[in-house]
Amino acid sequence: MDANLVNANLKKANLEGADLQGADLGGASLRDANLGGASLRDANLWGANLARANLRGATLGGADLEVANLWGVSLVNADLGGASLRGANLQGANLQGANLQGANFEGAYLRGADLQGANLQDADLHGADLRGATLGGADLEGAHLEAANLTGADLQGAYFRAANLGGANLQGAKFTTNFKKVDWFNYATFSEDQIPWVVLHRKYPQWAGTLKWVKAKQLSA
Repeated sequence: MDANLVNANLKKANLEGADLQGADLGGASLRDANLGGASLRDANLWGANLARANLRGATLGGADLEVANLWGVSLVNADLGGASLRGANLQGANLQGANLQGANFEGAYLRGADLQGANLQDADLHGADLRGATLGGADLEGAHLEAANLTGADLQGAYFRAANLGGANLQGAKFTTNFKKVDWFNYATFSEDQIPWVVLHRKYPQWAGTLKWVKAKQLSA
C-alpha cells in the first residue's frame, strides 16, 4: 500500500497489523499509536513523531526513519533490517530482540535505550549517543561504533567480533572478557577501572599510546 499520509495526524490511532508497506508518512504524528505487528517495510517516516508508539513485532525493513521522534517507543522483536534512523531520537526506547542488522543509526540519540539481545550486525552507530544504554547479549558483529558515546552503557555479554570502537567513549561502560573480540578501539576513552580488561586485548600494545584514561571520580553522564 503506497498511501500518501504526509503530515497526517494519527495520534493514538489503532493501526495494529496494518499494511502500510511503502506508505509516505513523512512528518506524520503517530504519537501513542498502536502499530503492533504492522508492515511498514520501505515506508517513509522521515521526521515523523512516533513517541511512545507501540511497534512491537512491526516490520520496518528499509524504512526511512531519519530524524524521527521515537522517544520511549516499543520496538520489541521488530524488524528494522537496513532501515535508516540517522539522527533519530530513541531515548528510552525498547528494542529488545529487534533485528537491526545493517541499520543506520549514525548520530542517533539512544540514551537509556534497551537493546538487550538485539541483532546489530554490521549496523552503523557512528557518533551515536548510547549513554546508559543496555546492550547485554546484543550481537554487534561488524558494527561501526566509531566516535559513539557509550558512557555508562551495559555491554556485558554483548558480542563484539570485528566491531569498530575507534574513538568511542567507553567511560564507566560495563564489559569483561567479551571486549577481546573488538577489532578496533584506537583513540577510545576508558575509565581506569577498565584497565584489567583492555590490557588483555591483543592490540593493546599497538594502540596503548592513543588511548585516554579517566579517573572514576571524573565520570559523568
